[in-house]
Amino acid sequence: MSVSSVHIATQDPSRLIRRLCKHWAHKYPVSFDERQGEIQLALGHCLLRASDGLLDVRLQASDAEQASFFRQVVAEHLQRMAGGETLDFVWRDDEAGIAPGEGKD
Repeated sequence: MSVSSVHIATQDPSRLIRRLCKHWAHKYPVSFDERQGEIQLALGHCLLRASDGLLDVRLQASDAEQASFFRQVVAEHLQRMAGGETLDFVWRDDEAGIAPGEGKD
């Protein structure tokens, strides 16, 4: 299992969660609200969490090669969803970050 995470400064993290989840909902299992989104893609699991001015993304893939491609796919889609805002992606490869289901009520 390969885990990647990134913290992205953004003006409206909830909007990015909503837009990305709606975009992929026609093809993959998705759940989301204003604070968190989960997407189960063929590439792996994507967890998104919003806080003030910050979007946390955690990806789980089967191996490092798939994780690298998964990071690229998610980053490209988030950047498209951001409109005119430029997002900065500095991915971390580790077990740190947010766990699936963490923070759910």
